[in-house]
Amino acid sequence: MSGRTETISVPVKKSKREKRSKFSYKANERWILGSLIPIILLIIWEIAGRVGLIEAHLLPTPSKIFEEIVEMGKEGILIDHIGITLYRVVLGFFIGTIVAVVLGAIVGYFSLFEKLMDPLIQAFRAIPSLAWVPLFILWMGIGEPSKVTLIAVGVFFPVYLNIVSGIQGVDRKLIEVGKIYKFSSVKTLRKIILPAALPSFLVGLRSGLGLGWMFVVAAEIMGASKGLGYLLILGQNTYSPEIVIASILLFALIGKITDSLLKLLETKSLSWQDSLSNQR
Repeated sequence: MSGRTETISVPVKKSKREKRSKFSYKANERWILGSLIPIILLIIWEIAGRVGLIEAHLLPTPSKIFEEIVEMGKEGILIDHIGITLYRVVLGFFIGTIVAVVLGAIVGYFSLFEKLMDPLIQAFRAIPSLAWVPLFILWMGIGEPSKVTLIAVGVFFPVYLNIVSGIQGVDRKLIEVGKIYKFSSVKTLRKIILPAALPSFLVGLRSGLGLGWMFVVAAEIMGASKGLGYLLILGQNTYSPEIVIASILLFALIGKITDSLLKLLETKSLSWQDSLSNQR
């Protein structure tokens, strides 16, 4: 027997704590970097307000606005306002998206319907959002239907435009494949065209949601008694800039959260693409 002893190198596995910490950093890197500039701006804003560079009755400090938000939360009214606004946006978003998908698919795929319908839809798109308000009040009153309908109108146009553009930009070779397998028009639309137009459609969803948050302000001006838009009007009427700015910041925060959810959906849905964003 030889006196030599062989050493076997066993790969050392990283501890669960190390894996968790590394994964946690990568998962939150985008949020950490994205929060740097807002935090710096808030600090500058706070300091400028405390040393008197900004008049408090025009632009309260972030700490004062945060106190107002906390106070409304303790009173139990903040959740009600956020909840009803979120309900209106979500409902209007789904209605506007469904209508946009149906019409966009028809207009994008059938040239006859594009010639018939698209000019009228483009004309309606040029109408300012506030121009719809008195008409919807006359038709549906100042209740929830008029508010949700206004938001749906705002969501409809960007989703419609993106799905039409996405469908008309589909590679013709894919259509030829469907013809080889003798797909019907409906099956070609469902199996080939809509999946190929998915990236454009998801961009339209994010644009539509952003407009939905803009339109909800106009909607809640229409005689609403609850909602973040109502808080804007309340702050204006009571000359309370902290309420106005608190409402604006809540709009920005909740809008960012909902957009991030759609961004996550977009990333998951398009993970198969060999794109620049998927390589980062």
